Amino acid sequence: MAKFSLFRLGRFIRSIFVPTASIIAFSCLLTFVFILYQPTPGPGSIQQLGWQSWDVVREYEGQSAMTDRPTEVLGSPTVGPVPDGVDWWNVTTGPEIVDAASLPLDVWDPLMQHDTGLSEIRITECMFDPFIIPSIAAELCDPPSTKEEDALKGKWVRVERNLKEQLSTKSLNIFYRRTRRHDIPLVTELRVLPDKETPSPFSGAWHKVAHPVSPGGQKRFLWYKIDRTWRDMTDAERRSDIVTEIDALFGWDEPWYGFEKVERAAFDGANNVEPVWLTYRKGIKPPPRAPPLHFSRDGKFKIMQVADLHYSVSLGSCRDTARNPCTGSDNLTNTLLGRMLDAEQPDLVVFTGDQLNGQGTSWDPRSVLAKFAKAVTARGIPWAAVFGNHDDETGASRETQIKYMKGLPYSLVEVGPKDIHGVGNYVLKVKSADPSMTHLLTLYFLDSGAYYNGVFDWFGFFHATEYDYIRQDQIDWFLQESASIDIIERPFTPDKVKDLGDIWARQAGGQILPGERQLAKPNALMFFHIPLAESYSAADVDVKTGRILDVGEHDLEAPGAAKRQDGFFHKGLLQALESDHRAGRRAPEVKVVANGHCHITENCRRVKGVWLCFGGGGSYSGYGKIGFDRRFRIYDVSDYGETIRTYKRTEHDEIVDEMVLAGAGAPSPYEGVV
Repeated sequence: MAKFSLFRLGRFIRSIFVPTASIIAFSCLLTFVFILYQPTPGPGSIQQLGWQSWDVVREYEGQSAMTDRPTEVLGSPTVGPVPDGVDWWNVTTGPEIVDAASLPLDVWDPLMQHDTGLSEIRITECMFDPFIIPSIAAELCDPPSTKEEDALKGKWVRVERNLKEQLSTKSLNIFYRRTRRHDIPLVTELRVLPDKETPSPFSGAWHKVAHPVSPGGQKRFLWYKIDRTWRDMTDAERRSDIVTEIDALFGWDEPWYGFEKVERAAFDGANNVEPVWLTYRKGIKPPPRAPPLHFSRDGKFKIMQVADLHYSVSLGSCRDTARNPCTGSDNLTNTLLGRMLDAEQPDLVVFTGDQLNGQGTSWDPRSVLAKFAKAVTARGIPWAAVFGNHDDETGASRETQIKYMKGLPYSLVEVGPKDIHGVGNYVLKVKSADPSMTHLLTLYFLDSGAYYNGVFDWFGFFHATEYDYIRQDQIDWFLQESASIDIIERPFTPDKVKDLGDIWARQAGGQILPGERQLAKPNALMFFHIPLAESYSAADVDVKTGRILDVGEHDLEAPGAAKRQDGFFHKGLLQALESDHRAGRRAPEVKVVANGHCHITENCRRVKGVWLCFGGGGSYSGYGKIGFDRRFRIYDVSDYGETIRTYKRTEHDEIVDEMVLAGAGAPSPYEGVV
């Protein structure tokens, strides 16, 4: 009887298997076609997708449909036809719109240009930093919520800034909800107030966060105002009133671009503990972009090198200076840098590493990065940067820092290829001002690393024993980039098709002899932090004058080169030539290598035809020497890239060691064995 029953059960299961499987498969197909499959490039203006899905809203210009707002437009250079009388670098393509509808709502990233508002704010205190154990942090540290609340107001998002970082092993974090719904009231104001104090004028729209926002000292609370929904606001009010992001700032300096401080600090600071501020952004405020690098119409391009700022979260401490009084060294350096910028009016500023002091004082890199380029960005000057050995000693990685640097105004910083050593190996090209947009100068940027070797003490702290160096894969990358540079006819003569007055004729007239023209790559400069061993090698001698080609202060400190080398000087710099077909001599493409790292070394020394130059320390926050003025090196490139002149401007506005490195007036070319 049992066998007979099992047999019949098996027949029954076999008989229903095929139709059941067919029904399930057909259901899956329908689910994919009508629900999962979305042929559009992203969420539309009507259907709101994600964990707030299927909320139908009326179609009008809003969070995902506003395409004519000037704050969202980012200009970019065009390569198409240029109208008469307009410079090519001032012509932009059609507006590039920030696609706010495609940005995730449940991820905190202050660089995202959200136009969606916040619906609720909470503050929680946790026994540990959620960043350390994220797998269990949500259950233990996040505010409670329900699926219904998540659907209406949005999921909780943690602002990844521990307000108690300086004071405790505990974590004090801000959480908020972000929503695309148009029928939910949104946050429009923030206040930090002492206990028992209320906002004035007070109304029922103000909400007090239950947990104090203050990490220490006087107990203070965060208040936020929610009184209007998205649909109740005009377009102008949406752009100016809605709080779209919250961040935190440690120290006394300015907040990140586009953010504002809440009027009162969450913590005023005490002794060696820095103040803590809440910051917020309203609407969309994308950073302005740098225009394409280009020579002036008379063939000039000026670069200022800024070496070794060594900024901290605090206002900074003065080192090795006769300046008295000297307090707040970071701010004093920014003031000095601003004065140098106004005097020189450079076309590009290059920070050559150690923007951050490391050594335990730049523990919140975001607060430091917000201020290091402030003097440059305030003047609308394009800038680039490389990393030094101290930049990532404390706090964020180089990958994180370069993402933040790319988000600053007028930044030209690039991440570079990910398959080679370092972060920030990239190339910038400076072009002619005429309509031909000819590439006339190449700028190479390399990451010379931090430390190659070191030891850990009994307390687990790392102590470096050897500096890092440029690796073989970086050498290969440089040679590949150099080989891709197109040759041009040099010296360059601008295209006179576009009427630029008498400047072109005056610049070209009587300057170039027919026999002097050649086909070659443009001249190049290279920037990285830690110098090569060859920076301390014997200098070339000018064969005409007998002068040793080594100009500037040196030997005031120990050599700063790495002990190990992969041979970048001989295998890279001396192998990348202007032209493989040039008769007479092998001229290197890179005429100048600019380094930082050594604050009281500021000489330029030519070795086998390549100038190896130090910037010299320009910051009161970095080490120096009494009597050695802070200074900044200038590279003044003229004659459309043919002539490279350098000098240093000191804190007392003295011009020091002016000399020509390449072009007319430069020392005789190197004629020895490479």
